[in-house]
Amino acid sequence: MGVVILMLFCLTIHFAAFSEQIHARIERDSNTHLRRRVIDAKGGPESLIWVVQLSDLHFSVHHPDRALDFRALVGPALSMINPSLVLITGDLTDGKSKDLLIMKQDEEEWKEYQKVMEDVVKWSGLDKNIFYDLRGNHDNFGVPVVGGSFDFFSKYSINGQLGRSGKVNSVTLQTGGRKHLFVGIDSTMSIGLRGPTNLFGHPTDQLLTEIDSELSQWNSQSVEPVTKISFGHFPLSFSALSFSEKSLKDIFLKHSLSAYLCGHLHTRFGKNLKRHHQLGHHFFQPNIHPTPLESAKNCSSMAVPPVEEFWEWEMGDWRKSRAMRMVAIDSGFVSFLDIDFKSGAKKIIILPTFPLDSRLMSTSSSLHNYECHSIDPSSYETVRALVFSVSPIISVVVRIYDSEPGNLNMVMEAPMSKHDDNSSRGDLYTALWNFKAFEDPSPVRYWLQIEAIDIMGRSSLTELRPFSINGLSGKLSWTWTEFIVMGCQWASLYYPILWACLFFIFSILIVPKVLLTFTKGPYSYKSFCANKGFISGIAWILVELCRLSVVWFGMLGYLFYLILFPWFSGQVFTDGGERKYMTYKGWVVKNFGESKKLEFIGSPDIMVVVLSHLCFVVLPSILVAAALAAEKGGYRVEFLSRSGKKEDDYGSENNHRSNRGMTKFCVDKRWIRKILLVVCLAICWKHLKNCRALMKAYEMNPFLHFPGYGFSVPLLLAYTIYKTRGVQ
Repeated sequence: MGVVILMLFCLTIHFAAFSEQIHARIERDSNTHLRRRVIDAKGGPESLIWVVQLSDLHFSVHHPDRALDFRALVGPALSMINPSLVLITGDLTDGKSKDLLIMKQDEEEWKEYQKVMEDVVKWSGLDKNIFYDLRGNHDNFGVPVVGGSFDFFSKYSINGQLGRSGKVNSVTLQTGGRKHLFVGIDSTMSIGLRGPTNLFGHPTDQLLTEIDSELSQWNSQSVEPVTKISFGHFPLSFSALSFSEKSLKDIFLKHSLSAYLCGHLHTRFGKNLKRHHQLGHHFFQPNIHPTPLESAKNCSSMAVPPVEEFWEWEMGDWRKSRAMRMVAIDSGFVSFLDIDFKSGAKKIIILPTFPLDSRLMSTSSSLHNYECHSIDPSSYETVRALVFSVSPIISVVVRIYDSEPGNLNMVMEAPMSKHDDNSSRGDLYTALWNFKAFEDPSPVRYWLQIEAIDIMGRSSLTELRPFSINGLSGKLSWTWTEFIVMGCQWASLYYPILWACLFFIFSILIVPKVLLTFTKGPYSYKSFCANKGFISGIAWILVELCRLSVVWFGMLGYLFYLILFPWFSGQVFTDGGERKYMTYKGWVVKNFGESKKLEFIGSPDIMVVVLSHLCFVVLPSILVAAALAAEKGGYRVEFLSRSGKKEDDYGSENNHRSNRGMTKFCVDKRWIRKILLVVCLAICWKHLKNCRALMKAYEMNPFLHFPGYGFSVPLLLAYTIYKTRGVQ
């Protein structure tokens, strides 16, 4: 009997385990089905699809015009364009107070977003399933856990309503003989902190594995060519590395992505926020195009591995710029057009799909394919453009200009004819040309422009754009602001900049102290006057700070405090709760559902607080304190030298008055000290503004939650001012 019971018990356990495996497999297959979609792009023109991207909507209860304009302009525009997909790449709501200092979720903004999107879907006449919206950092402010009561994205977004709960979602658009794979990425923090320390994308190793899987889904299942495009919120310059030091760039290069579409930076930093990626450039890329990789031309019949490269195209924001982007893929050629709605609705929209802009769309693979004659000649035989209009179009003309003489001379003007297709998804216009006549070693010699006129007589011209039939890339340089936000890998630079800054600050404190203690060098005002020089002047100023022992030890102790102890504690989630504390490594936050702490969440996002404080408060405070001490030393020497003179020396002194007039004026009036006091006020004002912003952002009391951070610098400066007021 006991044996029978034991056998039944074992069978029960085995059956339960088997059922659990089957359930897990079904759940995994169901999640994969929700994550992956395949859409047949029915109707012509074949081998051509186009999608729309919107980003950084920032719907706000304090700025209702953003939602009103979106409802009024985007719905009709989508109806006219009829895209196959609509991609909304993050920051759907603003999540900020009116003074921009408190950053957490506001459910009213999410309700407005849901209602506006329902109206846009209805007015556009498009299927709601082709809309994909992603989470941005603003949509994640103060969200402690995905799926929780403050995760309004899961409740009100289109992805949330359609059950797309994963961090990665993909959709494939199929046309005649070609696939177009779009992979959406949510790389926001798994535990969403309030701003301003929620600025970067944080891809995990699991997320990178999922992206790799989605981008590989057609590798072994399709003989048709596949164009791969990914879209997300964060530029790669504002994306952190995973725990294993891998990045989104590694995955994108592996799959030779055509383009990565993103937002986040808006247009205030510039309009050329684009970047061509290749291997290398871990910290900086000085220009839009990296230094070309040297490679010999190889057109052998043996398989040549694809060039590891991709384009990153950050787009403007809806928040202020009212921007929308169209992206077209024509026989594998990817092009885009940024549309500005600030001046109102557009009556005519023209997107040239071939030839491509040589500055922002050409790739090394295009050059290789052209040189090796591995191109489809039919894709080169016509100039092509998509034309959308609210009224019938009566004329489309293409013009090509030659810039070699030094000015633009028209070398071709031809009418474009509409591609006939009764079931067309949009109007494609083409014009035959002899493309070989435009082969040239310069990628910016020939320029393209297309004009369309509708039945109402309205005319629209595209911007002049250079092209290269050979596939050569025209060079385009960033401005300084564009380089700072796109060309620098800030996640990799945070710790090198931090330790370099700390090393420099420690050096200007410790090295002069060592010189003063162990050498008998003449580091004084008199020696500086005798041997004027930049080095001797710096040495004298820094040594004078060492003589103010309280200030010197205070500054040194404050630096150790910033390295070894928490800077402050605050509320980092929308719902308040237990306070968390921040160090230069990040916030220490408990992981929901686990008892252990997750050390240092929010790095490198905290660099906006840490580096700002070190570079614009701590370092200037040390330098101005040293300058005040040196000014006092110089004033004391000059004062004593004059007060100790005898009466009969007055005539001798009067002979040199013309040479010492300026020195006497500066010393007597102490104008240098007054200037330094103004600098002290500026530093304290900057520090006060930072403290006020942090107080409001994280609901802190300066006396309770950051006394060391808040009061150390002002007190040390005040003590320095007091001790340097007179000659004693």
